[in-house]
Amino acid sequence: MSNEILYLLLPDYAAHEMVYLSQAVASDEFALKENPKYVNKVVAPTLEPVKSIGGFRTLPDYSFATMPDDYAALVLIGGFGWSTPIADSVVPIVRQAIEKGKIVGAICNAASFMAKHGFLNTVRHTGNGVEQLKLWGADNYTNADGYVHAQAVSDRGIVTANGSATLEFAKELLLLLENDTPERIEMYYQFNKQGFCNLFPN
Repeated sequence: MSNEILYLLLPDYAAHEMVYLSQAVASDEFALKENPKYVNKVVAPTLEPVKSIGGFRTLPDYSFATMPDDYAALVLIGGFGWSTPIADSVVPIVRQAIEKGKIVGAICNAASFMAKHGFLNTVRHTGNGVEQLKLWGADNYTNADGYVHAQAVSDRGIVTANGSATLEFAKELLLLLENDTPERIEMYYQFNKQGFCNLFPN
């Protein structure tokens, strides 16, 4: 199995939603890892720089046409591009990933995209509220009973999260990927969730 984690970015993506995951993959608490288990790669519609909501431009490693067939996980980063026509070209990419049993993550509007195309109909999931999933999904979303009102939910290799759940999203994916021991992943989560001063009071 390839060790690449593919972060799929559409125009006007939410850059903060991949920070905790990508950082934990590439580094530990001291420095960059010499031999990381996984490698972070960016996929976008083309090889042209893709702009975040905040105006940063990221140079993709792969376009939709050149991305590999084998990889460790496909992570759909939220943002405003998921409500535009370009998102339709992601459908076969996600379908193939699920059919091949790949780990798939979707946060914020990317989770709503998953609902829109029926990808959440057989798994427990969350997102930006069940009403948004119903709105985006319409008749294609048939699993409102599978919605869980939680920051992030992992079920059968699919991780979903709402837009405020960047850290919880990372935790669930890190556990699925077995990026580190569960204890160290929990430590990473608590450190960033509670903050240095709470964990280490003066």
